[in-house]
Amino acid sequence: MTDAMARREFLLSLAGLCLVPPKGASSLTAPEVAMTVRGAVPAQDLGMTLMHEHVMVDFIGAAQVAKDRYDPDEVFRVVLPHLSKIRSLGCRTLVECTPAYLGRDPVLLTRLSGASGIRLITNTGYYGASDGKYLPREAYQESAEQLAQRWTEEFEKGIEGTEVRPGIIKIGVNKGPLSDVDAKLVRAAALAHKATGLTIASHTGDGAAALEQLDILAAAGVAPGAFIWVHAQNVRDTETHVKAAQRGAWIEFEGSTESAVAARASQVKALADRGFIDRMLISLDAGWYRVGEPDGGDFRSYDFFFNVLVPSFRQAGITELQLRQLTVDNPRQSLTISRRLL
Repeated sequence: MTDAMARREFLLSLAGLCLVPPKGASSLTAPEVAMTVRGAVPAQDLGMTLMHEHVMVDFIGAAQVAKDRYDPDEVFRVVLPHLSKIRSLGCRTLVECTPAYLGRDPVLLTRLSGASGIRLITNTGYYGASDGKYLPREAYQESAEQLAQRWTEEFEKGIEGTEVRPGIIKIGVNKGPLSDVDAKLVRAAALAHKATGLTIASHTGDGAAALEQLDILAAAGVAPGAFIWVHAQNVRDTETHVKAAQRGAWIEFEGSTESAVAARASQVKALADRGFIDRMLISLDAGWYRVGEPDGGDFRSYDFFFNVLVPSFRQAGITELQLRQLTVDNPRQSLTISRRLL
């Protein structure tokens, strides 16, 4: 059995799907699969998806972050109504992008998913942005191969002793040119992608860093289609977005404030008009319960996406068919577990 066949059977077993063809059929095409905190699911079932949100974040830093800094019951109480609200508005899946050492809690996410009916997707990987404040010691001490093995084991065995597996690789880098540790994180992500088929979502400091990451991935034999340029909206130059999209990368725009709505709609429309509606992802980067603040601080509700952001896209000239592609079709493709190689 080849590695690809073994990986496919592994994923299908997690999803409870069968490779045996029905009686009278000669073959059965394996369905595309995505990984949620409650297990693998057919990617076609993801539905309307928010690609980049947060449930809880702890900004204290990797050296001090700990589970005893918050009460998970309180976080559950605060967050659940926000998830239930967007479930009523049509959302079916939310990608929870909080990395390890910044507040990732797979048990809490599983509990929230079950109570809200929203499929939640968590991540593996390390966040090197903010000048490394959220990087554990091993990010500096270990090789890219060793880091990739850590992340791969979370996918194969579960996160932090649980049965919860990541559905994406989340990394973060500062502005280009990339530092040594940031470049190592990208190389590690490339190796982990080749081992797992998980897409790489990278918080990216600027356009130069985005293009440099694509170069590193290419050198490792990973196709641009495995890469999501997170926070692409921070680069105002459409031509840089076009360069990355032409190479096949996913360009992700987020925006969660009234003052940003018009600019976000304009950016999405500009890239759509250049023929890249099929390379874009959209979300809010909203939430979140903030550890250390009374009642978690000021929670920015996810329903802003449905009540304000999407209507602004319509007003800018984005069609209903394009909106479906941005919120259903593109997320499904980007979250499908598949080794995307050159």
